[in-house]
Amino acid sequence: MRHIRTAAVGVLTGGLLVAAAVASPASAAPSPPPLTIPAPTGPLPVGVTDFHLVDADRADPWVPAENRELMVSAWYPAKAPVGALDAYASPEESALILRGLGAGDIAPPDALSRIVTHSHVDAPVRGRRLPTVVLSPGFSMPRSSLTGLAEDLAGRGYLVIGVDHTYEASAITFPDGRITQCAACEVDPEGADVARGRALDVSFVLDELTGVLPVDERRIIMGGHSMGGASSVPLLAADERVRAGFDLDGTVHVQPSGDGAGKPFMLVGAPYHAPDGKYGPKIAEVMDGFGGWKRWITVDGTGHSSFTDYGPIADQLGIPLGTTPGDRAMEITRSLVGAFADRHLRGLPSPVLNHSRGEIHRW
Repeated sequence: MRHIRTAAVGVLTGGLLVAAAVASPASAAPSPPPLTIPAPTGPLPVGVTDFHLVDADRADPWVPAENRELMVSAWYPAKAPVGALDAYASPEESALILRGLGAGDIAPPDALSRIVTHSHVDAPVRGRRLPTVVLSPGFSMPRSSLTGLAEDLAGRGYLVIGVDHTYEASAITFPDGRITQCAACEVDPEGADVARGRALDVSFVLDELTGVLPVDERRIIMGGHSMGGASSVPLLAADERVRAGFDLDGTVHVQPSGDGAGKPFMLVGAPYHAPDGKYGPKIAEVMDGFGGWKRWITVDGTGHSSFTDYGPIADQLGIPLGTTPGDRAMEITRSLVGAFADRHLRGLPSPVLNHSRGEIHRW
């Protein structure tokens, strides 16, 4: 495996840290503690590597003069915790992401760049054929926003492939140093078009990385947050390799169809996705379209981004996303997605998905 890093990003990060250490006088106020994301709960160390993929047969939907070009991260169970811990974001990415989230005036612009993950760059992979989970982030968000979930799944023995959808995120850095921003945010696109385009992205990524990564083609599920989760619905119909889909608080823009309507599907959302909530009737229509195994779950005290890394991060910045603490929201998300993967990729019981308890309501 190879880990693709932009050289300029590494230099800038190191340079800023050195400059701060040299320039800060002894009397200066102490720096705020770095932001963190919860450590994975699985027994295995986690490795990570990045890929830069170019689809020479497809034009970019937002910049048609360019071929579709994607950055991808793969998290996986490692043989040993060797190699540097991966950086969460560069300072430039951090500033753009925080601005896109509306937190540019609340957090230091480089705040996300000071997060240290729990993934070891290019650690040797454990296993030859691994059950595989593909993750897609919310619209305007980068793949890093699901790092906490990805690391937890990898630590439990899953290969996790996180896809950045170019020009649909606030900041994506490419190996030549370019940082693309959210061109799609400027045109108010149709949700169905975005979802179908992301499904094409995921199928292409699976084509390219099967055989390069230890993907088990018979055991693949796909899901994600918001638009990323909603994109699993058209993918289930379009790609026979993908056995099941899950959606974390995403409005579904494409109804279940074809073979996809018979595949397992899970929606986990904030209270407004409950049957009596604002989006309940829409969710009911979607769930009625799935004829096989399905789960409709909501979590009390959560907001839209509570199911991402931004739940615990927002708490640390003093801007909580809901009444349920961010760490607890991540614990619930990991538990539900992990149980879904265990059931549909490993055939293991999933009692947490079968009953309401505490903040979790099954409808």
